[in-house]
Amino acid sequence: MSKQPRSPSPKSAPTQAPAAPGGSATTPPSRSATTSGRTATAPRSPLRRYRRAIIGVVAAAVVLVGGAFVFLGASAPAYACSTVLTPSPEPSAAPDATPRLGQVTRDLGRAHVETGSHVTYEFCPPTSGAHYNGEPNGPIPTRFYSQKETALPQGWVHNLEHGMMTVLYRCPEGCDDSAQAALEALQAQLPPSPLCAFPASKSVAVARFDDLPTPYAALVWGRVMFLDSLDVSAIATFSAQSADRGPEPECQNAVPGASPSAAPSATPAP
Repeated sequence: MSKQPRSPSPKSAPTQAPAAPGGSATTPPSRSATTSGRTATAPRSPLRRYRRAIIGVVAAAVVLVGGAFVFLGASAPAYACSTVLTPSPEPSAAPDATPRLGQVTRDLGRAHVETGSHVTYEFCPPTSGAHYNGEPNGPIPTRFYSQKETALPQGWVHNLEHGMMTVLYRCPEGCDDSAQAALEALQAQLPPSPLCAFPASKSVAVARFDDLPTPYAALVWGRVMFLDSLDVSAIATFSAQSADRGPEPECQNAVPGASPSAAPSATPAP
């Protein structure tokens, strides 16, 4: 029997979506369309993506700036000097008379400032001016302050206001062992104050102060005597001539100084 050729099977036609009612065919959903009821989210902005890192950097910056202010405040000096006084020649006295030791200084007033406040003095060492008001910060205890102890002018200027005397020394001259021993023994070698008769232990403070033109200086309100050496005799004479004369004297026998108000004087220093 002869074989008849097999006719090729017809290719299946692509299926089409059934027509929707009304004759139009439906279009399959695109891949970009949302599925399962979920909506696509927009990409986050850099600010939102790195928000935590930005907050951390800002917080660290605040801490660093605050720490810098604290450090600078702690390390800054408690006072400043616009200038350092220049010693003037001691005045000559009449024959057989004792010259008035020391030089007069400009009155810087006597305003009270809060303890811890920074004060800039027109000149140093100050013999008047703004000062702390409240013991033991001002007036300060009348004793010897070693080179490692702090005695601020804002404190001992208040001592001067009450007619007391302050003896200052600077380093290195006053800071070796022998100089420190001599300074510590100074109070015991000085007589009582001239008008109130207070012992030196109650009326004289001895403190380090490096803003001096000479190694040593003795101060009362409105007057300073500069010394190249620790001259006990000269300090005793200076006290007898000028101590107990602050604007707020400590005893009835004292003579009030010429500083009736807290305002600075307009008279320049000679």
